[in-house]
Amino acid sequence: MSGIAGIARAGARADVETMLSRIKHRGAGGAEIIETDAATLGLVFSSLETSAAEGLRQRAIARDGDGNGRLAEARSAGNRMTLTRDALGVAPLYFGRLADGTLCFASEVKALLPLTRCIQELPPGSFYDGMQVQTYFQLAQQSPIQTSPSRLAQELRHQLAVAVQHSIGHGEIGSWLSGGLDSSAMAALARPHVDRLHTFAAGVAGAPDLTYAAEVAAFIGADHHEVIVTFAQMLTVLPKVIYHLESFDALLVRSSITNYLVAQAAADFVPTVLSGEGGDELFAGYAYLKELDSAMLPAELIDIIGRLHNTALQRVDRCASAHGTIAHVPFLNPEVVAYALQIPAEFKLRDGVEKWILRRALDGALPESVLNRTKSKFWEGAGVGDLLSDYANQQISDADLRAERVLPNGWSLNTKEELLYYRLFREQFDELTDLEWMGRTKGSPVADK
Repeated sequence: MSGIAGIARAGARADVETMLSRIKHRGAGGAEIIETDAATLGLVFSSLETSAAEGLRQRAIARDGDGNGRLAEARSAGNRMTLTRDALGVAPLYFGRLADGTLCFASEVKALLPLTRCIQELPPGSFYDGMQVQTYFQLAQQSPIQTSPSRLAQELRHQLAVAVQHSIGHGEIGSWLSGGLDSSAMAALARPHVDRLHTFAAGVAGAPDLTYAAEVAAFIGADHHEVIVTFAQMLTVLPKVIYHLESFDALLVRSSITNYLVAQAAADFVPTVLSGEGGDELFAGYAYLKELDSAMLPAELIDIIGRLHNTALQRVDRCASAHGTIAHVPFLNPEVVAYALQIPAEFKLRDGVEKWILRRALDGALPESVLNRTKSKFWEGAGVGDLLSDYANQQISDADLRAERVLPNGWSLNTKEELLYYRLFREQFDELTDLEWMGRTKGSPVADK
């Protein structure tokens, strides 16, 4: 399913209907409310999932899952309700308590706000039994596989190809395509298995992403769609992006602007899309990783993989669901992750080349220019650059930042850009004093506590 919400109490249909109305964008196929003697569960679903809803109703389960690593589930059995979230947090899930202590849950925070302001995020790889959060999965370094790079690359390509095929299913599918290595890999691996593949790229006129994406689409024979973004459009959609993201984290918001717009374009053509998120974290795609001692690299990759649920995965989920589509992330298929963690770090970052083994695995599947393209941040490749921070610097004075920098919960805003986003966040959600459910990008004071 595409979104869930509910209350551990019978006869709460009216409240659950209100909750579902806040996340109805997540499922254009319809909504279902499941009532038991101890709970009222709700779900919204896409047109592809209509038949599955009936099976969940019979089993008193509300689930957002794709069988490919994504899962957020509420299950009512007897007088007990349990909540479960997938290992890496691909699917979002939050919970809280009503004034009388009754448990409630939802895929997005906005669905809980009519009922409670005491909200927690269910961590990835955990379940909640109504009493305590328990961990069932924890990322950890694995013993490296001892084999040749060519065999590693061959098996990696196989694992990725299988994960992509599992994501395709039986309906039409598209692929967000930035022209970077990861999104290009998804499109290239999907193309042989569909009659028609739609690809979607967004950026300001002349942005590097548009050029590389068009090259990949032509190379693999995809039906390509471009969204040329103006700065005026960015400002227009900014409040909507923040509403759906439920965050004012500067880098998360900045990277979501063009993602939101490309997701909007994709929704006109396909119900599901592929996303390349997770490749940078699994295979050492970030520039700062080159500065680390090689012995520290495996631990750092584990750390940033574990933060995905509050950063890139949150962007992917909210940008797709804002337009009623489902985004699949084959890089984070459990089998792919398990294999990637066993690949020796020296083959991920080799001779200063990031994602070296992934490039080997995709040899021949992509144009050489894309296969050898260096990593650029999502907002950089799309041409967003410093447009938003420059705008914030013009709109917000130094005095404003000094006066408003410290939030009611003690967090500190880092920049004028983040203050701009916080102001818009506050307009959407009032002044929430409890923000413990919200993640911050690594490098901010809060994220590094």
